[in-house]
Amino acid sequence: MFLRPIVIISLCLFVAGCGSTKTDRALSGGALGAGAGAVGGAITGGSPVTGAVIGGAAGAAAGALTDKDDINLGDPAWR
Repeated sequence: MFLRPIVIISLCLFVAGCGSTKTDRALSGGALGAGAGAVGGAITGGSPVTGAVIGGAAGAAAGALTDKDDINLGDPAWR
């Protein structure tokens, strides 16, 4: 029941990761994925820690595997 919205929100957060280098995108994707995974784990009755680890890994991988031309939302907030 809650799985579909969680998947949609997670995918949106993965796409929202921004940055001009692979490292920037991996860091922002990992942070967003960890947050989404923790919330998803808590909502579904699973472990928020496990959700954060899995979401963070998936987000970091998605950020590292994208090219600057694939997703360009500008410089990250920490620059």
